[in-house]
Amino acid sequence: MSEQSCRVIRAAEGYRGKQGLSYGGAVSAQSVGARRLCMHRVSIPPGARANAHLHEEHETAIFVLSGEAGMWYGERLEHHLSARAGDFVYIPAGVPHLPYNPSLTEPVEAVLARTDPDEQESVVLRPDLDGLR
Repeated sequence: MSEQSCRVIRAAEGYRGKQGLSYGGAVSAQSVGARRLCMHRVSIPPGARANAHLHEEHETAIFVLSGEAGMWYGERLEHHLSARAGDFVYIPAGVPHLPYNPSLTEPVEAVLARTDPDEQESVVLRPDLDGLR
C-alpha cells in the first residue's frame, strides 16, 4: 500500500463550471488525487442562476454559508426549495436542478461536496429545462 499524504488546499483562483457558476479551490482528483469525493466553494452573485443540470451518478451535499438560495428541481423543475445560511441541502444523483439567487443585493456562498472526484465530469447540462424557470 502506498503512503497517503494529508494536504491543505489554499483558497486559490477559481473556475467557471459548466453549470455557469464560479467555484473556488477544491479537494478533487485534480488537486489532491481524491478518488471518491470533491469539495469546493461556490458563489452565486445577486440575481444570478445556474444552467439547469444534473449529476448522473453522484450525490451532492451543500452547506449554505451566507445568503439565501432557491432551487427548482425534478424532471420538469416542478419542485422548489429555499435554503439560507446554516442550512444543508441534499441532491440525489440524477435529479435535474437549477439553483439561483433571488436577492438583488447579497451573494450566496456555499460549500459543496460530491461523490464525484472529477466534479465537472458528471455534469450533464439540460438546456431543454432552462426556459421552464
